[in-house]
Amino acid sequence: MQTSFTLAQLADPHIAESEKILRACVHCGFCTATCPTYVLLGDELDSPRGRIYLIKEMLENDRPATTDVVKHIDRCLSCLACMTTCPSGVHYMHLVDHARAHVEATYRRPVLDRLLREMLAHVLPYPRRFRLALAVARPVKPLATLFERIGLKPIAAMLRLAPSHISSRTHRPSQSVSNGARRGRVALLSVCADQVLAPSIEAATIRLLNRYGIEVVQPPAQACCGSLVHHLGREADALAAARVNIDAWMREIEGEGLDAIIATASGCGTTVKDYGFMLRTDSAYAAKAKRISDLTRDVSEYLSTLDLANTETQKPLVVAYHSACSLQHGQKITRQPKELLSKFGFVVKDVEESHLCCGSAGTYNMMQPDIAGKLRDRKVQNIHKLSPDVIAAGNIGCITQIAAGTSIPVVHTVELIDWATGGPTPRALVGASDRHGAGVHR
Repeated sequence: MQTSFTLAQLADPHIAESEKILRACVHCGFCTATCPTYVLLGDELDSPRGRIYLIKEMLENDRPATTDVVKHIDRCLSCLACMTTCPSGVHYMHLVDHARAHVEATYRRPVLDRLLREMLAHVLPYPRRFRLALAVARPVKPLATLFERIGLKPIAAMLRLAPSHISSRTHRPSQSVSNGARRGRVALLSVCADQVLAPSIEAATIRLLNRYGIEVVQPPAQACCGSLVHHLGREADALAAARVNIDAWMREIEGEGLDAIIATASGCGTTVKDYGFMLRTDSAYAAKAKRISDLTRDVSEYLSTLDLANTETQKPLVVAYHSACSLQHGQKITRQPKELLSKFGFVVKDVEESHLCCGSAGTYNMMQPDIAGKLRDRKVQNIHKLSPDVIAAGNIGCITQIAAGTSIPVVHTVELIDWATGGPTPRALVGASDRHGAGVHR
């Protein structure tokens, strides 16, 4: 794609990077076949290629974002399926991230939209606030339909996603000692949503790693990874969060050392793996950020490097494996989770149209509930074709989104592996029945 940025514009490293990305696009249109919004809506401007045109024009002319441009950029899930499909290697993720920051800086949103985005940015990354918000939402949940009828669809979507049961607050040790001789030492990223919606994921991860001799540390100073605000275009907030975590993890690296930084939510892992790029222009943090990115591993990615012996009876349950977009497209991790599940006796089945997003995408299912709902229903329909006993995924957003559309238990991949190696039955499976009518329990 030809561009005509001025030399003055190209002096800005963000513009220079976006110009390089734009020039890589050859207009082939392969991306349209795997873009969820284009598949659903059929609008060229709701495809990666169409958004690239809009972003190019906006940045090249150094103009504020318009309502129409914002509409199409907001509809992007950042699922990154286009990056998997693109034969030219267009790094769409960095381009759309730049566009969102530009929108945030130049466009004044309608009052309700502005308030909702402020609320999400100041609640979801903070577990205590998030837990309080869910407690307030629970008694109001029956009013979701009313909010929808009066045009407040995002609020209705938030209420419907609020769980009827909030897990009790669990003690989170700053350090968990390995069983027997120590074979490794890792830091476990604290996932904001996991702490409130599914603390069992973190607990299962610690048990599993300890079982195989891996010491787990959770520095008290670590905080939200910054992913949520990053995708809201709040770049300063995202970079501030990144610096907090980098400082916390560097203290561990310079102390007893770390073999890896483990992420149990693939959306968080994708962002942390991008810290090196995000902070590339910060002379005080660029090198440290790259080191942290290089150390970061998805939990399935790290587990696949360990010799995990099966110590328990295998679990011959049929598992529909949902490949989270941030894992398969963002981190290019596709085989490890399925291989691990198969190793422990689970019958793993791929979901048809696995490349298409479930509609979660961070806050997307709240801010774009109509599109998100259609994607969820499409995903669930494909899952039901497999008649699975359980659905496994590697991202809390996907787990919450899919669970809202099916009665089939949805759990994190690591919970199943922990169960198969001596851990407790995942809560979602307690009392569930398999395809043969037998209770699912150890």
